Amino acid sequence: MVWSFSSQTPNKTGIQPARLTRPSFNQIHCQPLPLKTYPLPPLIPHNLLSVLHVTFAYLWQFVTPTPSHPQPLYRGFFSHETNSVHITDEESIRGLWQHGFFGKGSLSRSELAWFEREKIRRGLQAGETSEQYTKKRREERKEFKKERARKERAIIDEKLAEEGKPQLNGAAGKKDDRGTDVKDNVIIEETISAEEECSIQKKSNEGAPNASDISTLNGSIISSQNETTQIINQEHLQLNLEEAFFLVYGLGVLKIEDLASLSPFPAEALFTIFRAHSYFPPRPIDQLQPDDPFLLSYVVYHHFRSLGWVVRPGIKFAVDYLLYNRGPVFSHAEFAVIVLPSYSHPYWSSTLKAVETAKRRERKSWWWLHCTNRVQTQVRKSLVVVFVEVPPPLDEAVKDGKIDIGEYLRRFKVRELMLRRWTPNRSRD
Repeated sequence: MVWSFSSQTPNKTGIQPARLTRPSFNQIHCQPLPLKTYPLPPLIPHNLLSVLHVTFAYLWQFVTPTPSHPQPLYRGFFSHETNSVHITDEESIRGLWQHGFFGKGSLSRSELAWFEREKIRRGLQAGETSEQYTKKRREERKEFKKERARKERAIIDEKLAEEGKPQLNGAAGKKDDRGTDVKDNVIIEETISAEEECSIQKKSNEGAPNASDISTLNGSIISSQNETTQIINQEHLQLNLEEAFFLVYGLGVLKIEDLASLSPFPAEALFTIFRAHSYFPPRPIDQLQPDDPFLLSYVVYHHFRSLGWVVRPGIKFAVDYLLYNRGPVFSHAEFAVIVLPSYSHPYWSSTLKAVETAKRRERKSWWWLHCTNRVQTQVRKSLVVVFVEVPPPLDEAVKDGKIDIGEYLRRFKVRELMLRRWTPNRSRD
């Protein structure tokens, strides 16, 4: 996604400053899933025209049905080396990212942006990507904090000088190795208020090129395109195992093919392959357990996706998943999810071996939970601990050599527990 510059009305000096315009995310991500729905018009019982309209719409869909799934289906390839599914088709990449935020760029933080970054780096395109814009804002925020800390130290030292007192440890204007003001060897880090954010935004707009610079740049781009060789896009969309299986089994919009034979895997085969590859190294089929990491993660992923949440990996914040209301381009994640197995079924207390296995896999320290909750509090997210009730081995779900995926998943139960860190200075009432 490229952020472009657009000109504003001339100001008193006659200069047209350029400002950074955001893409229309409401139009780009108008569909929450890569499926098309055709709802019937509203029915007003006492209005004859409304009844005729609903009847006509229903008969029209019945006579000429419109497919809800993409035609053809999106294609992907399973990679045994990375334990992920690679999507290389441009149409599939665009459909999966724009309609549900599935996957991530193999060379980007989230959305595929390597190709646009490369074109901007070579001077073939004006503007900047979302990652570059975020990086610039972080640098501006860092410089703002340095300048604010320096001014605060200057004010304090000025007051101490008026009172005839020595400066604190002579630290006025002292810098550390990174160029940051220090106070008793502690880096000054504070949050920025809303007014300070506005000042940063004004500073960013003042430093933006004007429309004449952009037009000149576009002219140089056109002349340089003929002299530069074509750039090959080396980035692909990367799906984790839970996302890929949800698209194959839950929605039926993706087919995953074998790189060698180019034949699509059935959902039953993918179910076994993903369970085996959730271990390192991959386990044989006869050693799979009902609490496989893939099973636990997919049950939670399917659960929250079915409730309408946009589920993204949360490794950045030391959790399993992040829950977005609409998507990462609209707002920050509201909840952070940790998946924990629970062995409350009588099977796990029937034998000594089962009891030892359950205790070993359920063991988590209080300090681990405290640290994780502290991290989520710092980033203003609510921690949700999801307990997945692990059933006994499901041998009866295998019939005639075929796996009944629905029978497997139906045995699992999910319990949610939200935790919040209590801070005395914020919760005095």
